[in-house]
Amino acid sequence: MSDSQSRLTRLFESLSRRRKRIVAVVSDLVMIPFALWTAFVLRLGELTPQVAPFWPAFVVAALISIPVFARLGLYRQVVRYMGNHAMWAVAKGATMTAIAISIVAYMVPLRGFPRSVPIIFWLIALIYIGGTRFAVRAYVTRVARRFASRKPVIIYGAGSSGVDLARAIAGQGEWVTVAFIDDDRSKRGRTIDGVVVYGPSDLPTLIADSGAKDVLLAVPSTAADDRKRIIEHLESFAVHVRLIPDLGDLVSGQSVANMRDVEIGDLLGRDAVEPLPHLLSRSVRGQTVLVTGAGGSIGSELCRQVIRGAPKVLLLLDQNEYGLFEIHREMRRIVETEALEVPTVAVLGSVTDGALLRRTMSGYQVDTVYHAAAYKHVSLVERNVIAGLKNNTFGTLYAAEAAIEAGVKRFILISTDKAVRTTNVMGASKRLAEMTLQAMQVNTRDTIFSMVRFGNVLGSSGSVVPLFLEQIEAGGPVTVTHADATRYFMTIPEAAQLVVQAGSMAEGGDVFLLDMGKPVRILDLANRMIRLKGFAVKSPEQPDGDIEIQIVGLKAGEKLHEELLIADAASGTEHRK
Repeated sequence: MSDSQSRLTRLFESLSRRRKRIVAVVSDLVMIPFALWTAFVLRLGELTPQVAPFWPAFVVAALISIPVFARLGLYRQVVRYMGNHAMWAVAKGATMTAIAISIVAYMVPLRGFPRSVPIIFWLIALIYIGGTRFAVRAYVTRVARRFASRKPVIIYGAGSSGVDLARAIAGQGEWVTVAFIDDDRSKRGRTIDGVVVYGPSDLPTLIADSGAKDVLLAVPSTAADDRKRIIEHLESFAVHVRLIPDLGDLVSGQSVANMRDVEIGDLLGRDAVEPLPHLLSRSVRGQTVLVTGAGGSIGSELCRQVIRGAPKVLLLLDQNEYGLFEIHREMRRIVETEALEVPTVAVLGSVTDGALLRRTMSGYQVDTVYHAAAYKHVSLVERNVIAGLKNNTFGTLYAAEAAIEAGVKRFILISTDKAVRTTNVMGASKRLAEMTLQAMQVNTRDTIFSMVRFGNVLGSSGSVVPLFLEQIEAGGPVTVTHADATRYFMTIPEAAQLVVQAGSMAEGGDVFLLDMGKPVRILDLANRMIRLKGFAVKSPEQPDGDIEIQIVGLKAGEKLHEELLIADAASGTEHRK
């Protein structure tokens, strides 16, 4: 079936029942006189019979047939499910119309009117009126079978992105677009490629009528706050919400394959903050940079930010062989594809190996160190105190000593909000690391030490968001530690960019706090993630829900609310975040 045919079908099916009846009536008003004209052609054997003297018969045929068909219920029939009853209605209507034509021909009288014309008309009317309906039924049924395996989907956004997405979907076999939704009132009621544009208030009816379980959000250029508002509106429906990553994917034709689920960053409504170029380059451009913990979530993103800042050399250090191999391979791929001239060196080892750190920093004459190596999982470090202190606190000490000995200019520690009024070993080990650097700063001005403190990073290993996703995909339950627990969140790229920029602003012993926005209630986050996956939350109020949320209690050392400040003594910097 051609694309134009499928568009025509969608256009017809999108019409209201009243409009479909009007189409049927108009069609019959054309078919009935045409059937009578055909009867004259067949009876007289002429392609252009002189029928003008018989015009009363044509008027009567039209005026009688439509009310009769309506009375017999022909216009209440659903074309797709039309059966024998509809054919009987057509036969009865054609019979009554043929009788009316005969009566008019006799009563007027219509001189020269062939007496066999009403009989021929009856046969032709059956074919024209009944045949066209059954032909349409066969066509619609064939289309329905073709699309039966396709999932109905609603596209939110009838702009260029939404239209491109709908056309991409039409060329694939997974989905079929049943409606557009748009906030712009001027677009509502329009038909685009056979698909009607509706307003947000029409969503409940559209979802119920079409059976759509997926809503694709095609508003890539919309501000984060507006996108958050749209997502919040969609949460109340049992639909799976997905988004177009960016406009570039549409241009490259990758939009359908790259549709992504709603992420916590979308729920936060935070617009990405553009980095300040001079801050990004101050500690990177032309410098030899070492990233410890390079294979981790933050460390790997730091590497991605740094290598594009044109460093002289990029050193990657990690004790995880696989993680180091992967990030080193990615760095080499970036160098090759983006035509960069940045040597990359992978160093396999631990930050607790002071000799390795001294050899690396001195041998490569390192200028800047981003110290991201750390054990960060609260429950694990709580059960492995010695390992946690050795890696987080003493590893920082050994790295700082090696930096001073090698003449490193800047040393930036990646810290955590758990170091504030800490209640767990992991937080205490990071707070000790901060205090160690501040103490060492007193005795040296050659190396500038600074610390960057922030909360949970979205998508990092072991964070709550991927854990919730795994639990939702498994059918639940989703486990929440406490009904009132809150956490700060930030995306990995934003955090890494701000770390690089904060290091450039350091003057010695500084603790930088990243603006994490407002804390997020974890229970609310769990509820929203479940709903945006198209599931209902199972609860005492909704026992038939899909996925249950269980409150499991705070783990040892875990806080109900995280903080970023020990005392209210924060001051602003040249970067607003």
